[in-house]
Amino acid sequence: MNRRTLLGGLFAAASVPALAACSSGITSLDGEGGASGGGGSSKDGVTIGTANFTENQVLGFLYAAVLEAAGVQTKVRPNLGTREILIPALRGGDIGLLPEYQGALLHYIDPKAEATEEGEMQNALAMSLPVGLQVLPYGMAEDSDAFAVTRETADRYGLATLADLRKQNGRLVIGAAPEVKKREVGVVGLKDVYGVEFKEFKSLDSSGPLVKGALKKGDVDVANLFTTDTDIQANRWVVLTDPKNLIPGQHVVPLIADRKADSTVRKALAQLGNVLTTADLTELNRKVDKDKKDPEDVANAYAKEKGLTR
Repeated sequence: MNRRTLLGGLFAAASVPALAACSSGITSLDGEGGASGGGGSSKDGVTIGTANFTENQVLGFLYAAVLEAAGVQTKVRPNLGTREILIPALRGGDIGLLPEYQGALLHYIDPKAEATEEGEMQNALAMSLPVGLQVLPYGMAEDSDAFAVTRETADRYGLATLADLRKQNGRLVIGAAPEVKKREVGVVGLKDVYGVEFKEFKSLDSSGPLVKGALKKGDVDVANLFTTDTDIQANRWVVLTDPKNLIPGQHVVPLIADRKADSTVRKALAQLGNVLTTADLTELNRKVDKDKKDPEDVANAYAKEKGLTR
């Protein structure tokens, strides 16, 4: 995973002006900026950031658990927000590591990326990430974006695939996190790939209580959810299939600053990636969302159960 060279920087600068701009000015959550360089070392500890949804928080605490077991001091900063906040924070030095998802990260960096197979996406990420960042080996667990409707809505409009949404152009309301309105795996891609246009976009949350509540009440017709969300099966919601492969594979992958990527960190996170499955991740989400357990407690219990910690 160290094959990123100057070419990677050129790709990043050419395809991601917004990210390239982060190399100057304020790139830090604390407004200080200035990512550190040099060789990778975790001797001073690793700060882990997470996005603002349950699963990513659980993953952040899982990362912390296995790193602590390997002798690395950690601090978790959960619920920081979206990639628009997290990646500048990673480059700026406020955090050193965050849980990511292959396809979503690749499309954020390069909206026109065509890689869909796991190995291809990993190579594309290694070549296109901004200088100073790298992805470590991806794990078994996978969580993809999904666009879901209620069973009643599916029956009423004859919806089974994303292509079917076009038949109802201008009639349906979609609910999702605000950033989905401008993302390729979102409203932009649905229009470009499937010709879908919605009556309205409602800014809600990422597979959370707001968007799921709106879907239940009928305030939105289509909801952007995650495939590991247990509410999909519990409510018999219909996930619309994706015949044109708009949504890429989404294996969980650690995104880390070069300055923290030493062998201790690599080995600990690889061990977790080889143990954690999609079914495990779904169950961990359920314990937090349904059983109302603390994400850190859930992560620590899982790590101990699987022999990843003592």
